[in-house]
Amino acid sequence: MTGITISVDRLQVGHYVSLPLGWREHPFLFSSFKLKNEEEIELIRRLGLTSVTLIPDKSDTPVKPAPLGVEPVATPPDLAQLQAQMQQEKAQRIERLQRYRRNLQQCEKQFQQSLAQVRSVMSKIQARPLDAIGHARELVNAMTEQLLSVDEMVLHLVSDKEESSNLHFHSLNVSVLSMLLAKECKMSAEQIRHIGMGALFHDIGKLKIPSQVLRKREPLTMAEQHLLAQHPRYGLALLNLAPDFPEPAKDVVRYHHEFLDGCGPEGLKQSQLGPLVQIVSLINAYDNLCHVQAKMPYVALGHLYKQRKGQFNQKYLNMLIRLIGVYPPGSVVQLSDGQIGLVMSVNTARLLYPSVLVYDARIPRQEAVIIDLQQAELRIAKVMDPKRLPPAVFEYLHPRTRISYYFEHHTH
Repeated sequence: MTGITISVDRLQVGHYVSLPLGWREHPFLFSSFKLKNEEEIELIRRLGLTSVTLIPDKSDTPVKPAPLGVEPVATPPDLAQLQAQMQQEKAQRIERLQRYRRNLQQCEKQFQQSLAQVRSVMSKIQARPLDAIGHARELVNAMTEQLLSVDEMVLHLVSDKEESSNLHFHSLNVSVLSMLLAKECKMSAEQIRHIGMGALFHDIGKLKIPSQVLRKREPLTMAEQHLLAQHPRYGLALLNLAPDFPEPAKDVVRYHHEFLDGCGPEGLKQSQLGPLVQIVSLINAYDNLCHVQAKMPYVALGHLYKQRKGQFNQKYLNMLIRLIGVYPPGSVVQLSDGQIGLVMSVNTARLLYPSVLVYDARIPRQEAVIIDLQQAELRIAKVMDPKRLPPAVFEYLHPRTRISYYFEHHTH
């Protein structure tokens, strides 16, 4: 998609232009956009620009021939008012962006705090199981209260700091998403707490599996596969050391690899699996697709929906899509105006219009514009494979290798 440099005097409504200015140096929302009216062309003149870059492939109007003489330019009488209005709207967008970044930072802080608590729980579970389970209950109870206090669910993509083990990361991911899905399914506070406890400890039995088996890159031997398949039983044995661990949560730990079609290790079918087990089984499969198999969230959802439809409760799968969106946080997308971005947040009230961090080489990454697609009147045109991005775009967007979500809530 190549651009050509043309004189501002040759601009017409319908041209897609790129301004040679930084984002804060003009009143427009973006530095590249399609001209909607004559006033926008006049505003470009007022910026002191004599030429801009035109993108013919994205323009609706052809370039008119260069004028032979000097053409008079009519100045719309309300141009100053329009410019002031655009500047005000842009200032409001900058304020919203700053508020969004504050909310995101708060979300990331809460996620990292929860991750630290999970790390502490996992380190104590074998030596001091009662203490560990007590601390886990405090974490899950606090998350349940926070979840139930939120009316409109906003899910954020949080950063993938690498110091935590996959077990900590995966356990918190599955717990958070399972509790979110349970809330979306209108489950009771007690059920949400049970699902949170079961999901948090669903893989605890892996602490009994030798690390060389867990980290092995080559295919496992039959003996190693059999050993790994025992981790739900090992987990149950650990949790039985705590007499007050809730029974519904124990079922989650024992049966999280069972599927509705009976293809799990114990061959249980839909009628034998409770709703909490069915939810965690689904979320565990989704998170494993994203991290173990490194599939993009959009691809992972499609795989579950198309390739493994008989294994999961369709009501819960549809609710999961309603929760994290058709384009979940972490998806790399191309917008309807050709821009490329990373989905950062979804609001369950308007799933087709997530918040997207947009690539713009002229804006430092730490100041990158994050736009609400509904407010910007844009839509997602397609999902992109991060591996096919140009290196500069990949580095700017920084697609996550480990994708985690946390929900926005405000502490008082």
